[in-house]
Amino acid sequence: FSLTGKEALTHFPSLGPSTNAAQGKVHVKQCDLLKLSRKQKRLCRREPGLAETLRDAIRLGVMECQYQFRSERWNCSLEGRTSLLKRGFKETAFLYAVSSAALTHSLARACSAGRMERCTCDDSPDLENRKAWQWGVCGDNLKYSTKFLKKFLGQKRIGKDLRAKVDIHNTNVGIKAVKNGLKTTCKCHGVSGSCAVRTCWKQLSPFHEIGRLLKLRYDDAVKVFSTTNDAVGHSELASPQRHSYSPKHPASPRSTDLVYVEDSPSFCRPSKYSLGTAGRTCSREGNCDSMCCGRGYNTQSRLVTFSCHCQVQWCCYVECQQCMQEEVVYSCKQ
Repeated sequence: FSLTGKEALTHFPSLGPSTNAAQGKVHVKQCDLLKLSRKQKRLCRREPGLAETLRDAIRLGVMECQYQFRSERWNCSLEGRTSLLKRGFKETAFLYAVSSAALTHSLARACSAGRMERCTCDDSPDLENRKAWQWGVCGDNLKYSTKFLKKFLGQKRIGKDLRAKVDIHNTNVGIKAVKNGLKTTCKCHGVSGSCAVRTCWKQLSPFHEIGRLLKLRYDDAVKVFSTTNDAVGHSELASPQRHSYSPKHPASPRSTDLVYVEDSPSFCRPSKYSLGTAGRTCSREGNCDSMCCGRGYNTQSRLVTFSCHCQVQWCCYVECQQCMQEEVVYSCKQ
């Protein structure tokens, strides 16, 4: 199993309640149910809380991907994802990045929430974290998260082929996006809110912000090829599209660029990569022309019920009426 492998964003089976089983045995069982490599399974068994964190990361990555692409032809559906991950499309690049970002984010949050046995709050030496702990504040432990993640994914410094280099690059773009969203938050303690005592800690940005950043990276993704660097004696990623004044001297993509090696399909018709766009709802003023690929769209009216004229009643509840209104829905033709 790898969040940047074939099974990157598939749903894990339900594990069920732990009942009276020993906590350790439950954890081992959770690890065994995951599609992990032998090395990853060993790491999972040694890290109580990791299996549940992996599940949280999968869920987080799926939801964010589908949110960011909700208005696109490819809507990050689970169908066709295994085939997609075998290719070098822009969409593949996003899946690798959002997967590694979700795992980095979930691990750091799991540490600070006390769900992992081998890590706790952030212990960066530049902040007075122990004082923060005394005030009940716990910083997100990104330092442990990124160190463990690279060990878990088993990244090699130099991939053997172009696809391996591209996959590792996009994985690191996701990790870097989480790092760039790390903020120092401070809180004052004192009489009437005075700053007689101030504690600071590290806090991750909401994952929606990271997802939005990665979507921007997707929109500006760079097509690359492999070139030999005579100075260091091995091949590197290169692109004539950006940061280069001459096609004869291609430049390396930036560490924040999502990269891809082949052009994406249209995603208009059903294929092994997606279900196509037939039947998808769209916005007539917004994306219907693009999403429906020139096939046109159907218009349908429907009545929807919603709560209205709500009033607070003494003492403790809200009373609403039920109203109905007509809603027009647009969907792509077959």
